[in-house]
Amino acid sequence: MNMMNYEVTVFTGSQAGAWTFNNIDLTLVNEEGNSAHTVISGWYLLPLFGQCKTTVSCPESLGKLVRLELKKEPWLTLQHSWFPDKIEVLCREESTTYTFPIYEWIVDSRMHCFMEGTARIPNDNSSPSNERYNNWEVEQRRAQYQWDVYEKGIPHCMKADAFQELPYDVRFSLTKTVETGYTAAKALIELKLEQFALSEKKWTSMDDISKLVSVHEPPVTAYVKAHWKEDAFFGYQYLNGTNPIKIQRCAALPENFPVSENEVCLKSGVNLADEIKKGNIFLCDYKSLDGLPSNNIGGRNHFLVAPFVLLHRTSNDELLPIAIQLRQKPGPYNPVFYPSDSEYDWLLAKIFVRSADFNEFELNAHLLRTHLLAEVYTMALMRNLPLVHPLYKLLMPHTRYTIQINYLARTLLISKTGVFTQFASAGAGLMDILRRSLESMTYRSLCIPDDIEDRGMRDVPNYYYRDDGLRLWDIIYRFVQKVLGHYYKTDVLVCGDKELQNWIGDIFEHGFYKREESGIPQKFTTVDEVVKFVTMVIFSCSAQHSAVNTGQFDIGGWMPNSPSSLQLAPPTKKGETNEKWMLDTFPGISTTVQSLAAIWLLSKQSTDDVLLGQYTRDYFTEEFPCQAIKEFQEELDKLSDDIQNRNSKLALAYTYLDPKVVVNSVSI
Repeated sequence: MNMMNYEVTVFTGSQAGAWTFNNIDLTLVNEEGNSAHTVISGWYLLPLFGQCKTTVSCPESLGKLVRLELKKEPWLTLQHSWFPDKIEVLCREESTTYTFPIYEWIVDSRMHCFMEGTARIPNDNSSPSNERYNNWEVEQRRAQYQWDVYEKGIPHCMKADAFQELPYDVRFSLTKTVETGYTAAKALIELKLEQFALSEKKWTSMDDISKLVSVHEPPVTAYVKAHWKEDAFFGYQYLNGTNPIKIQRCAALPENFPVSENEVCLKSGVNLADEIKKGNIFLCDYKSLDGLPSNNIGGRNHFLVAPFVLLHRTSNDELLPIAIQLRQKPGPYNPVFYPSDSEYDWLLAKIFVRSADFNEFELNAHLLRTHLLAEVYTMALMRNLPLVHPLYKLLMPHTRYTIQINYLARTLLISKTGVFTQFASAGAGLMDILRRSLESMTYRSLCIPDDIEDRGMRDVPNYYYRDDGLRLWDIIYRFVQKVLGHYYKTDVLVCGDKELQNWIGDIFEHGFYKREESGIPQKFTTVDEVVKFVTMVIFSCSAQHSAVNTGQFDIGGWMPNSPSSLQLAPPTKKGETNEKWMLDTFPGISTTVQSLAAIWLLSKQSTDDVLLGQYTRDYFTEEFPCQAIKEFQEELDKLSDDIQNRNSKLALAYTYLDPKVVVNSVSI
């Protein structure tokens, strides 16, 4: 009797420790539940052999294969972890190849099941056995990925009381672990600042600060150092610095910001009221920082203000600050500062603003809007979508390392002993800032086209974050539209996909506390709604994180431009400040070097980073989504070329949204 032979190729991952010496029991399963199996010797899964090939023989055809089952047998009672990438099964007699994507650590001897790789939504006339398996898979992961409340009022996170409780599949690779071992000592040594870490001294001269940072001074930091006092560069940072989502067009002055028309320095014959009507006046309001407690650093109270900043777009397209008020409540001891004031009055006002901006951007623009929400998207994905779901396949590359990096952030940055808590002015009030920011957050503010429109920033010149971000959003949107549109042919399919609806429901509840006024969808009713939301998720986890994270040391490496804390209270009247006052206001030497070490580590790239558009794992197996990925990559390459060509003509290049810089996920 002729036997039906199935040629099986096992692809083990290339990362350190992926191979195993345990035997593997492999079973092929068809639509009716019939099966055939073989045992693969662990010796053939060692790195020496690369791909492992074997044959499963059956007396007759199994027909269409729908899943395979893997069971790792211990060797002499020893369990050795294994990370298979995928398994391909070729039936030559039927000229059919089946691909089973896996990309998971198998660390025990229980049965693990994996579906054939064709992406499917629940409405695709799935067999009852497949539906039961998908439900079983999701329930297994819900038990593994459980929600937890770190602090009330901020997005929920994964429950893990110790690093060892994180699932293997979300942990760093060995390379990433070695390179990003988060210790302040490591960063201090790299920056050659370790001898200053315990210094209790204040700064006594600008030369001393300059010598400190000259050991490691990237080109952008050198530019910042040369231009940080200039009003034009102060304004430029609101467009292309680490917090490019703060500024908005001013339609009317706030009542508690009593700017004097006579004091505002505008070009002769130019009137403030007229410039407001023309759309040339812009406002930054840091009210989320108002009323927070002072942070005690090294036995001294450090100060954080909640300023107003008014800026003017000039006829030569510069964005210049024209008025600053350092507290929200006006009064005789809260003057409005103008460029016409004394050198150090005006400079100190800008320094207090820059410190406020550092604290607000780190907690809102960076931690909340990218890190914490990315974990919500990841957790909802793991808890609700099976491996065969097209959205799972589409979003998995954008979840890489997010859960572990956030575990480290909660442990080492924002905990009671964390770096931010200890060395930033907002350390004592950081949870208040996160709560306030989440309470005021809207869905539109997370979508860059809507956000730009709502802030009135569509036609502002030299706004490279907007220019590159909008193009990147459009490229991602078209890619998502192609891929998801291939599976969701009608809105009816969206409405009927319970797995998809559970995903967005989890996000609405655990990320946004079911706050309807946020505008976050509670459910999806159309394909367009899904495409936009998924575009936002991918953009936030990749491009937006790059925009607010990558330049931290570039911009903040010169401490006077972005101090994490300030030792003196803001001036209450004019004409008293000088250089010594400014130096005494800066954070002390120890606080400075500890903060520099933190932003150095947070900005540092890893050699195993995966960039936007790169796919190291073949979750999709069908021709259509694979072709869509190629077209996506081509569009990203074109955008990168355009950005680099533009940057070659700029005095200060804007690189943070270049696809060749943007990492695929929140991983640092």
